Amino acid sequence: MTGSTVTEDGQAQRNTEIVVTAMRELFVEKDLTALDRYWAEPYVQHSPQMPDGLGTLRAAVPGLRGFSWEPQRTAAQGDLVFTHSIVHGWAPGPVVIVDIFRLENGRIVEHWDVVQELTPPGSTASGNPMV
Repeated sequence: MTGSTVTEDGQAQRNTEIVVTAMRELFVEKDLTALDRYWAEPYVQHSPQMPDGLGTLRAAVPGLRGFSWEPQRTAAQGDLVFTHSIVHGWAPGPVVIVDIFRLENGRIVEHWDVVQELTPPGSTASGNPMV
């Protein structure tokens, strides 16, 4: 293993820890000060329902009712962190969300997501669970 690989792996691990902590503090604990600690402007949002900037998150989080974020797996590559989660309270029913975060200088600066309604394993064509 080369020195640069160790550094890249270490940075990916640190970025993953930042994202998981940031998401827990903001969305589960509803601590809006997490935005000041873990996110940075300009915040680029690729989710089709949300505009750029942290103001949208700041406004949306207090109104979330019955919200839970249950990360099932994470992965990281370079400055990107991926989470695959079950989420309640974001949509009318439970959803599976794959979030992709880009970090810069230890802060979240960009976000993409893919959201699907949670389908029970017995109702999928393969019989396999979604997460």
